[in-house]
Amino acid sequence: MWPMQSWPEAGELWRRAEELGFHHAWVYDHLAWRGTTPWYDAYTTMAAAAAVTSRIRLGTLVTSPNFRHPVPAAHAIRTIDHVSGGRLTVGIGAGGTSRRSDAGVLGGADWTPRERADRFAEWVGLLDRVLRDPETTAEGAFYTARDVLSGPGCVQRPRVPFVIAGDGPRGMRLAARYGSGWVTSAHGDGAEPFGTVRERLARLGDACEAEGGAPAERILLTGFNGEPWLASAEAFADLAGRYADLGITEIALHWPRPGTPWDADMKVFEEIAAQGR
Repeated sequence: MWPMQSWPEAGELWRRAEELGFHHAWVYDHLAWRGTTPWYDAYTTMAAAAAVTSRIRLGTLVTSPNFRHPVPAAHAIRTIDHVSGGRLTVGIGAGGTSRRSDAGVLGGADWTPRERADRFAEWVGLLDRVLRDPETTAEGAFYTARDVLSGPGCVQRPRVPFVIAGDGPRGMRLAARYGSGWVTSAHGDGAEPFGTVRERLARLGDACEAEGGAPAERILLTGFNGEPWLASAEAFADLAGRYADLGITEIALHWPRPGTPWDADMKVFEEIAAQGR
């Protein structure tokens, strides 16, 4: 879902996603995305969407540590989980590096790849604690929590589920340790998409074995490598089946956005939705 329309127009789109039978409706978590504005806040949008829907699950794909601290993020997550009646999933990633989106918006030195990975791991671990425990105090290298009270906790127990985006070894280990799901794309610097995903799933298996955990959902975020997902219902079914054979369990599509690479025929989009009912 593109968080670009004001309310109530945006609310009508979220209701339409539910009516079409989608299992989940996701929203990117940015301050702007590739320079696009208006771009409304993901967490506020999910709270509003929770109030106008009743069945569809809601989530971020993905929450960004670029401008969020785990403590207020946890407070918002608990609130949305209650507003939605336990329909929230939180996707989390390391955060992008583009200043056209939100990298560096809070100032300071640019994060090195190592620092970004370290922050990601600490961010996920602290969020997990604050959502699970009734009181949290923690002093990390990047994030601190002091006497944070978390009652009454989440509707979903022991906490709202996480899906972790990460194609590197540390991100995959985080997914195995904390995630009910793992997120990837088929984009791989010009590599063949199926081979890229097959290789990543194999490495995820190694990470799961090392961590002793296994995220049940393996989510493929589409729309970035030219595959014809929305060309026809038949094209979607073919691609979805081939990725399912590799081990992908969920497909994330973009709502058609006219005048962009994510444009599509709404009739085709509705046919695709009907396949999953």
